[in-house]
Amino acid sequence: MEKKRKLLTIGQFAALHGINKKTLMWYDEIGLFCPSFIHPENGYRYYSYYQSAILETILLMRELDVPIDEIQAFMKNRSAASMEQLLQEKIEDLDRHMAHLKAVRKTLSYHHQNMQTLLTMDLSKISIVQKKEHSLVTVDINQDTTFDKQVEMITAETKKYQLRRLHDALYGTMIAVDSLKSGNFGDYSKLFIEIPFPIKKDGLHLQPAGDYVRAFYKDVAESPVLCYQKIFDYAEEHGLVLSGFSYEVIINENVIDKIEDTLVQIEIPVKTK
Repeated sequence: MEKKRKLLTIGQFAALHGINKKTLMWYDEIGLFCPSFIHPENGYRYYSYYQSAILETILLMRELDVPIDEIQAFMKNRSAASMEQLLQEKIEDLDRHMAHLKAVRKTLSYHHQNMQTLLTMDLSKISIVQKKEHSLVTVDINQDTTFDKQVEMITAETKKYQLRRLHDALYGTMIAVDSLKSGNFGDYSKLFIEIPFPIKKDGLHLQPAGDYVRAFYKDVAESPVLCYQKIFDYAEEHGLVLSGFSYEVIINENVIDKIEDTLVQIEIPVKTK
């Protein structure tokens, strides 16, 4: 084809690939990608259409953040085998990066939802919400488990599931509905972490999908006992049966300075009698 025989000026070749002329000049200076022809009188650089595929390979690797020295080494010894290996490594890197971004987005969405709740909802009212099924990582605790021990266990689970930091996941406490019905309102049995990406491992706690009764209380200013009593009254009035566990999470800890302003959200699975 005529276009494959024609030489292109540096400006034309740069425009063809959506880059700056200075980039091509730099690639030439470091010996990474050289012109097909340099005019002996004026020093103008010219490129062949045949060189497009080579340049696109370099630009792809640059987009994947491959260091220049690694690109130079690759281009000197490129082959189908080395290209396949490089692409496989970069695909795996991208998959990990996309999984991380999805996890970050889920965390941001959770905090955004909490802020909307704080700004728009009547937090004194009890409501019914629908929830999807979630798999939770849990650690067992009891009334004798010290705060330091709880922190130690949560930190260990955070590292186990390769979270960069604790707040990359939703976490909270669980108390069995049977304990609540028996009046043991401080009988928390588990700490939980909701990992913000799909996981399949044995030993996870399955938080069921379905309807949940939701209520809020201030951790210090109000008694959780009074809040749970309101939930019991609400369930009785509306013909609902509480089951499983109560899941408690703090929804405003990233916008408060004083512990007395802590707002706790309670969610408990319910079914109609």
